[in-house]
Amino acid sequence: MNDYLHNTIPNLKPFDFDRHHDSHLINQQWVLVNGISKKKAIYTFRKDNILEIERKDASIKTSWDIDIQNIFTIETEDGIITVKAYFKDDDILVLNHQDKQEFAMYINTTNYENELNSVEDIQSYLKQKYKKKVSNIIYEHEFYYISKSEEFGPNTVEELTEKVKNEEISAYCFVRDVNEGDYSKRLRIADLMQEL
Repeated sequence: MNDYLHNTIPNLKPFDFDRHHDSHLINQQWVLVNGISKKKAIYTFRKDNILEIERKDASIKTSWDIDIQNIFTIETEDGIITVKAYFKDDDILVLNHQDKQEFAMYINTTNYENELNSVEDIQSYLKQKYKKKVSNIIYEHEFYYISKSEEFGPNTVEELTEKVKNEEISAYCFVRDVNEGDYSKRLRIADLMQEL
């Protein structure tokens, strides 16, 4: 079952009670991604093992529990299900059904200003989230660059942008990450500047 999940959604981190329970799971508003185009549902796990499920037409209170191996049991309309929890990021939760090749994906909208009501809203959310993440990584990271057959650096993207603005170097110089050994990715300063 785990192979199916990890092939579908790579780089999942298993739920860690000490790290995730209080800060990432409890009292957070988790929008169910599966089936959002038909019916939006918001799941809120409460400390007293109450699970609140809010839908447009109804609000349901049910129960959930977690065992020592971080396996959740959740009481649903269809009976009790057993799931294992994973995080893709701090705000993307995946519950993998332990008896079937099925999983449910949730997005934490507690601190998100816009509502998620459709597949398009989710796509917009993910695009914004990962664009911001990439920008932060690129902004803090350092790169070497080649100019006139000579290598220089390392420099941050901000420093490279300043050099381009001052016409010290071309925006079309190839760059490589400090952790890469060559320029085979054919990345240019202009590509980095677009991501800021």
